[in-house]
Amino acid sequence: MPPVGGDRGNREADLIIDLGIWNRQTALGYTFSSSTVFKLPNGANRSPDAAWIKKERWESLTPEQRRKFPPIAPDFIIELRSATDDLEMLREKMLEYMDAGVKLGWLINPQEQQVEVYRQGVDVEVRSLPTELSGESLLPGFKLSLSRYL
Repeated sequence: MPPVGGDRGNREADLIIDLGIWNRQTALGYTFSSSTVFKLPNGANRSPDAAWIKKERWESLTPEQRRKFPPIAPDFIIELRSATDDLEMLREKMLEYMDAGVKLGWLINPQEQQVEVYRQGVDVEVRSLPTELSGESLLPGFKLSLSRYL
């Protein structure tokens, strides 16, 4: 994964902070940054901008598996499109995450002022200029204000 510029790095940090604060309050799982590489069931190595895994699933991995590239798909992921990201490639990546077992994913697209919401077994939902996203039943009580991203 190539390094990112200051604006993008700051936005990614905000995503992780918001998710991490919610997770500390609920203690329902573990939050991961874009530096974490997950080995998906299809063998692909992927690093979403922010990710979360339910506590029971993460703790079912061995200490050795947790130290390396964990062989697990996150339960929830966020991808934040940068000005240089190819949108179709990101969409393909989001579908790959869904195929791997990710339950909820958000593709935040500031360039088009949209968010694409990916859920298991459901068509992609495209929202134009949303002000907030909900973690739904997977991340109960988690809300992400989009004013910094769109």
